[in-house]
Amino acid sequence: MPGRDTSWGRASELEDLSGRVAIAGVGESIHTPASGRDALEIAASAVEAALADAGLGIADVDGLMCSGHMEGQLDERAFREHFAFDGPLWTSRQGGGMVWAGTAPVQAARALASGEAHVIVNAFSVAWATQRRKGEGDPGMFHAAEQFKANLELPFGWFPQPVYFATIARRHMHEYGTTPEQLGAIAVSCRRHANRHPGAVMRDKPLTLDDYLAQPMLVDPLRLSDCCLISDGGAAYVMTTPERARDLARPPVLVAGVGEGLSDAGTYWSQQGDFTATPQVFSAPGAFAMAGVRPDDVDVLTLYDPFTIVALMQIEDMGFCEKGEGGAFVAGGRLDYDGGGLPYNTHGGLLSHAYVLGIAHVVEVVRQLRGEASAQVPDCQVGVYGGYTGHMASTLVLTRDA
Repeated sequence: MPGRDTSWGRASELEDLSGRVAIAGVGESIHTPASGRDALEIAASAVEAALADAGLGIADVDGLMCSGHMEGQLDERAFREHFAFDGPLWTSRQGGGMVWAGTAPVQAARALASGEAHVIVNAFSVAWATQRRKGEGDPGMFHAAEQFKANLELPFGWFPQPVYFATIARRHMHEYGTTPEQLGAIAVSCRRHANRHPGAVMRDKPLTLDDYLAQPMLVDPLRLSDCCLISDGGAAYVMTTPERARDLARPPVLVAGVGEGLSDAGTYWSQQGDFTATPQVFSAPGAFAMAGVRPDDVDVLTLYDPFTIVALMQIEDMGFCEKGEGGAFVAGGRLDYDGGGLPYNTHGGLLSHAYVLGIAHVVEVVRQLRGEASAQVPDCQVGVYGGYTGHMASTLVLTRDA
């Protein structure tokens, strides 16, 4: 970005996989507050739904991707036990949600090209709402277990996540004049979309900008609706070659571009060189170049949105507007699916759909490109998912099959 210091991070070098991978099926579990379910049960239901969507069964699967960064995921052992599966199975722990919901196709492309796998499922799930009710853990404790945070941030009060991002939001307001109303516009658009989505946790809870502004501060300047949900839920998607996908039950969606960006500060976010930026600065340009598109070509955008300020910064950093102009860009309903701007998180996102760490965002992009979304964008041709996990970002560009 001209005039901005980009020495604080870098882009990963990724091979060109445009047109080499297709998403042939998507599925979600039921998304709920505390449900009593465990993450494995949730993930298995999402896998079954994704395979059914593709017109496939468990016996057709020979590849499995899950998270290597979260406990309780549907890994090879759990998959075999749950489904009584005894066939060959290529596996990778470089999948799941967050950033890896966007970069999983990189590993899948290699396995498909080598013939190690032909039908690959990527799945992710959480039961954090149930775990929190039982006193067994939550996202805050996940961060507290990280050594840098435990030793160098937590003792000084920079914990948990709402505090991190309230600090960042305040700095963004100081540098660029961003207002509470502009952050609220993001929350309101997400809620409006969730109100249309039958599977959203907040589907029956409308939110106006006046409602948002009337909420007390959680951590100044963030209100409750600036912060993501804590929920039980999961999702999965099925990858194969475009050729095979065209013979399956649903219209294939093609992977056109993937990017990954890294901050050199690592998990020690307070030391990031540009405090009001995300590694999308490094991730998005490569993904757009691989796909042969520009931000103006994007018909629908979904972003990993733990807080409204994270969405705002990613929109700027991906090039949809200039840095510091995100507040004006998102205001006035311009993120609504029918708002005349950039349709954004049309399922409601982490703020209002469910906190399943980004994989449901990919599901939403696929449904938009297939013309099946609950808040459908007309003639949707190009969709983007932006993954985020503090010191990393990913960009996944998906397109409708020609």
